[in-house]
Amino acid sequence: MSKEEFRQLPLHLKIKTLYMEATFVVAIRYYRHKINLYLLENEYVEVFYNHKEDKIDKIDFLPRDHSRMKFYLDQIKIA
Repeated sequence: MSKEEFRQLPLHLKIKTLYMEATFVVAIRYYRHKINLYLLENEYVEVFYNHKEDKIDKIDFLPRDHSRMKFYLDQIKIA
């Protein structure tokens, strides 16, 4: 599945795809979100969970050059 195909999926199918096909890597706290990082076909995907509202705000790919990578790198080794 391409990135664009994944982005076009409705939220419930993104969740199902991550659950069935991805590997959970780590979770971090970032402002008002708990972000779960998954590895899906050699791409990192973030799931932004808003615990105050008890909902997922966003699921999207994490660019490897994004500044948020430093939060993950503090906890794990990402190649």
